[in-house]
Amino acid sequence: MTTLNPYLIFKGNCEEAFNFYRAAFGGEFRYIGRFKDVPQSERKMFPADAGEKIMHVSLPISTETILMGCDSTEPNQQSVASENNFTLSVTTDRQEEAERLFSALSAGGTVRLAMNKTFWGAYFGVLTDKFGINWSISFE
Repeated sequence: MTTLNPYLIFKGNCEEAFNFYRAAFGGEFRYIGRFKDVPQSERKMFPADAGEKIMHVSLPISTETILMGCDSTEPNQQSVASENNFTLSVTTDRQEEAERLFSALSAGGTVRLAMNKTFWGAYFGVLTDKFGINWSISFE
């Protein structure tokens, strides 16, 4: 089964926002990880001062929907604006389906991170489609 979840990107206040959402929706975080938790070999892709910022957080808000988010790692979060502060996160139950969706959605768009095995164990990729919509595709 394939699921679709919103992924919100913040200008450094992701933890505050998600504590607010948790109070509103109830429940507990399924995962909350900080940039300092990233293995040393992968940290070179993030600013040195990002350690305490949120790399990924997930909050189930229903049986079918998980609200996800992170802090931007752009200098001064300059590239985060209301029209690009979200990503549609698709999780599949088959690697072949993840590859198919990534290929289809990236046609005419821009691959931000090619599909590959990640340090957290998922097969994962990020793209912006030809209409400017951000997508992350994952098989776990």
